[in-house]
Amino acid sequence: MNYQPVIGMEIHVELLTASKVFNASANAFGGEPNTHVDPVDLGLPGTLPVLNRRAFELALRATLALDCRISKVTTFDRKNYYYPDLPKNYQISQQYQPLGRDGNLTILLPDGSEKNVGIDNIHLEEDAGKNVHPESGRDAGMTYVDLNRAGVPLMEIVSKPDLRSAEEMEAYMNTMRSLLRYIEVSDCKIQEGSMRFEVNCSLLNDDGSLGTKVEIKNVGSVKAALRALKYELERQADCRDARQAVVQETRLWDDERGETRSMRSKEGAKDYRYFPEPDLVPVEISEEWIEQIRREIPELREAKHKRFVEQYQIPDYDAGVLVEEKSVADYFERCCALGATPKTASNWIMTEILREIKEAEIEIDDLPVRPDHLAELITMIDDGTISGKIAKQVYKDMRESGKMPKAIVEEKGLVQVSDDSAILAFIDQVIAENPGPVEDFKAGKEKAVGFLMGQVMRLSKGKVNPQLARDLLIKRIK
Repeated sequence: MNYQPVIGMEIHVELLTASKVFNASANAFGGEPNTHVDPVDLGLPGTLPVLNRRAFELALRATLALDCRISKVTTFDRKNYYYPDLPKNYQISQQYQPLGRDGNLTILLPDGSEKNVGIDNIHLEEDAGKNVHPESGRDAGMTYVDLNRAGVPLMEIVSKPDLRSAEEMEAYMNTMRSLLRYIEVSDCKIQEGSMRFEVNCSLLNDDGSLGTKVEIKNVGSVKAALRALKYELERQADCRDARQAVVQETRLWDDERGETRSMRSKEGAKDYRYFPEPDLVPVEISEEWIEQIRREIPELREAKHKRFVEQYQIPDYDAGVLVEEKSVADYFERCCALGATPKTASNWIMTEILREIKEAEIEIDDLPVRPDHLAELITMIDDGTISGKIAKQVYKDMRESGKMPKAIVEEKGLVQVSDDSAILAFIDQVIAENPGPVEDFKAGKEKAVGFLMGQVMRLSKGKVNPQLARDLLIKRIK
């Protein structure tokens, strides 16, 4: 039996600050366990939290970008629960007066249509630490606690249950990630855990009412979230088909096994015994402050798309691909600033660069081929130093070695041959060795010249200027 899914999401995003949200410990990924920790993280007696203004303003920036209704006064609350990675036994969060409510994000679906997804609320909180479970060696079976992440500023974006399919959920996650990177509130590096997902899903009842909701935790990537959703919807459908009740609960996603497992019964606010945080005063948000934050929001994707078409004179399609990710758009602009022809830079980025980062599952900033590499390569193609075919080889070499293209070309003697006499020597040899295709061309078969040019390029190892060689070849035969 077919059922209509109802999906909502909670997206947790670590903010780009130098220090943690309520103390001066470093907010930095990695490091030896428990080295980015201070007494506030440890919950030692007598310690007091101090709100990080930068974290607050970054969360406020996201709240504005998502068109939320801003709270004039926002407060912090204690969410009480016990877990080894939470030494205080409570988390400072925002339950009653979050930063913003009733926002909106427009997503583009695979069929080209748009959909508005409601944002229920955005709030600022502190992250918990991390439990580490070694699976091998002498420590196998042990559990260690690393508190480096405890207290990292965490923004939670809670959507309304407006999503109706895996395709919509995927578009929502990717669009949200792109927006947050554009407004520079988070690097959203999923591989480092700075963007994490929780999926809330149910199946509509026969009468159109909402079914029993299940929350899936511990989802670390877009791909994992989609797998978790598929599994959970099938599990709930099987329960319904068997006339078994779907239990409202929190389930844990096991990515290795590809299944969700019951974690605990679904809690409500009363289970966490929320109460106002006594050590932090309410924050009043003035209109002047809001306008200041609004002015600091960087250029968004739609505006950048329009500017790319007008400023760089590239096709609308190219601009759409380039601005999908801010880091890619920045890479393109840096190439152009270094002298690369915009359309050529666009072509290389959309083919070689994007293919590379997708296959390697890395960020463009981690690619060995930097904008200065690509800009120099394109300049060498445009000025005739190397051919397009040789450029492919140079690209491969600089990707593997990290050397600049000019150095590679000089080391390997790959400079394009543009001297007429040198090119004619190759042409004469090809004509002598291929009398059949030569006669075909003389008889009016235009395709024959393509074959002959291929032989010229092969004989010269791709070094001759293609257009010059073609012109000389035709003249020689005629």
